[in-house]
Amino acid sequence: MSALLSVENLSLRFGRGAETVEALHTVSFSIAPGEKFALVGESGSGKTVTALSILKLLGSTNASWPSGSATFGGRDLMALSEDELRQVRGREIAMIFQEPMTALNPVYPIGDQLIEPLRVHQGLDRINARRRMLELLERVGLPEPDKRWDAFPHMLSGGQRQRVMIAMALSCSPKLLIADEPTTALDVTIQLQLINLLEDLQKEFGMAVLLITHDLNLVRRFADRVAVMQGGGIVEQGTVEQVFRAPQHDYTRKLIASRPERTIPEGEVAQLARQPRLLEMTGIDCRFPIRSGFFRKKVGEVVAVEGVSLYLHAGETLGIVGESGSGKSTLAYSLLRLQECQGQIRFNGATLDGLTQQAMRPLRRELQIVFQDPYASLSPRFNVEQIVGEGLQIHFPELNAEARRERIIRVLDEVGLNGNMLWRYPHEFSGGQRQRIAIARVVVLEPKLIVLDEPTSALDVSVQKQVLQLLSDLQRRHGMSYLFISHDLAVIRAMAHRVMVMHQGKIVEQGETEELFAKPRERYTRELLKAAFLETASAS
Repeated sequence: MSALLSVENLSLRFGRGAETVEALHTVSFSIAPGEKFALVGESGSGKTVTALSILKLLGSTNASWPSGSATFGGRDLMALSEDELRQVRGREIAMIFQEPMTALNPVYPIGDQLIEPLRVHQGLDRINARRRMLELLERVGLPEPDKRWDAFPHMLSGGQRQRVMIAMALSCSPKLLIADEPTTALDVTIQLQLINLLEDLQKEFGMAVLLITHDLNLVRRFADRVAVMQGGGIVEQGTVEQVFRAPQHDYTRKLIASRPERTIPEGEVAQLARQPRLLEMTGIDCRFPIRSGFFRKKVGEVVAVEGVSLYLHAGETLGIVGESGSGKSTLAYSLLRLQECQGQIRFNGATLDGLTQQAMRPLRRELQIVFQDPYASLSPRFNVEQIVGEGLQIHFPELNAEARRERIIRVLDEVGLNGNMLWRYPHEFSGGQRQRIAIARVVVLEPKLIVLDEPTSALDVSVQKQVLQLLSDLQRRHGMSYLFISHDLAVIRAMAHRVMVMHQGKIVEQGETEELFAKPRERYTRELLKAAFLETASAS
């Protein structure tokens, strides 16, 4: 069978003059009609740049035009004019972008954006385009599409926005669909729904799919063939079964071996259960008012957390899992008194419920948080020394500048960075390095409890494994307790002594991690495990 898309020796450089970076070098692969092909690798390996180069969407301001060829349907896309490429984009090759919130225009209703491809490529009027797109929206599982037609992107959930992007991409029945990290920021159950949906639609439309991802489980579940990228080039490719069963390249073996591994020694769970309780939260209840009308009268309320109780021993990690909106982060913010709630909170012998922000200040040193996105949580105007040292100035005023710097350098060394980085700013670091800085900022204060709010969700698998090992080492070295919030059950299995499953603001199940994963009692827990592609899902 002849290839639908054949890429030969695709190369690309960023920059001008002497200062250039080779983004792609001699990338070659082919995709047959109706085939599911995956490009896998870490951030910066060249996966997305490859897709954008094929469609020539990178522009020419900071990148040279790609060299090499990309033959699609007998035409070399590299040789087509911009007007000719516009006829290919959307009509014959469609793309689902990684972040639908930035791919969708925030100032237009989704309905106006959905009908645009049909009006441009197929000349349909608004009425027929709307009818066609409502059918597609229903097909991709968007609930009540007619009621959401005039909604703006921010009014939809992440999964709903991604379904809108899929419908838009399929509107002209393309021959090739490029899906760039389509499930990265979504809950595991939504991920499974979308992958099943893509698989069904691929068969229904008879189209080929180029899946770009760093999620190896996703590749195993979905793709027929896979190519592994590193440093702008393909280091290995073949059928999924061949590559995963007998990887030939060291980098491929490293990626496959990067799956989180349990770091908790046998017997440690029972040992920690005999330690004193550092934290106790009883009957936590958080509700948000719904207001409407000119005078913003309260017309109802959203129950975010209802009647939740938990405890945490010194030196222990409690994992909290659940989908977005289940109340995980709200519960954590209640503990930190960043969110008002009802109920009792006792930490290290002190009663926190009812304390004002001013009264909480002396306790902030012992209660710290590492956020999901280190780039958003680190000030871009502060260098590393200022970021890590800010808390020391507040909580350890007795330290002079020299003593502060010594402690900063020591903690940077602990997290795998070095003192030469003191004067660099967040944008100069990779995602993994930024998360290490965020961890250093917390650890330097020697807290008793750290809330970890999805600390590895934005990281590549190999970097994720490094950060998890770092957190495990720091816990044993300093005796800290972790409240670990995540929707990634593989990460929770690796890190948590006990786990608590939340759904719609309530605890549906809790227990020792290995025991709960092996024999989940509740249906919701079993669905989470199945969606996470864990072996325990099939075992249960």
